[in-house]
Amino acid sequence: MTSHRTPPEPPPTLVLVAHGSRDPRTLTTVHALLDRVRALRPGLPVRLGHIELNAPLLPDTLAALGTAGSPGSAVLVPLLLGRGHHVKHDIPAAAAAAPARTLVAAALGPHPLLVDALHTRLLEAGWPPAPGAAARVRAGVVLAAAGSRDPDSAADTGRTAALLAERLGVPVVPAYASAAAPTVPEAVRALAARGRRRIALASYFTAPGRFHAESARAAPWIAAAPLGAHPAMARLVLHRYEEARELEEARTRTATPAGSGARPLLPV
Repeated sequence: MTSHRTPPEPPPTLVLVAHGSRDPRTLTTVHALLDRVRALRPGLPVRLGHIELNAPLLPDTLAALGTAGSPGSAVLVPLLLGRGHHVKHDIPAAAAAAPARTLVAAALGPHPLLVDALHTRLLEAGWPPAPGAAARVRAGVVLAAAGSRDPDSAADTGRTAALLAERLGVPVVPAYASAAAPTVPEAVRALAARGRRRIALASYFTAPGRFHAESARAAPWIAAAPLGAHPAMARLVLHRYEEARELEEARTRTATPAGSGARPLLPV
């Protein structure tokens, strides 16, 4: 008697959701990050979708997931650092309208892996690997972020600033390139008023662009590069993907009676 085993379902596609930018360096950086993610998880289908400005746009990526007329499934991982409007509204709306079965992961930040990447970028820019007590008394860091009117986004950036301060042993003040206060120059002045004379800029941006360039020009000492395709970023993207799947599995176990055999779709 021949036994016919049902082949296991393929894992949901990881769709990295980038904002989009007119700066060509941004797209190059995002593709480099995708390459790192694929290298860490060979065999996992990984796609890219943009909220605006660049192709492919997220709805087009989701529409293309189906094969042979059957919609695929996807976990959308925002390449965004906090809970702003895109994470709360735009991405879930695109997911809900898609033919694919979808699950939306959390924003990347805050998370210790982001602090790993921020620390590395500061070291690359000239931050001392092991500053002594006297150097730390004079030093401070401005954590430059894009900014959002959503208070949850500011709270997420503030948490990252606190984690980075713990790592470095110096004050870290969050500042914003738009939509929120303080600005980078205001944060620099606030640190200087506290006697901090060696003020570095940590770039809490996923890729180069206008916001990073404007923030870097306001740095009185060193300005770190954006997070980019740092290896910790690739690990964090995969962590958010797996975290979203695990949370959904836990919800399914709670909601589905034992032995029912029900298999809910991945919800938005």
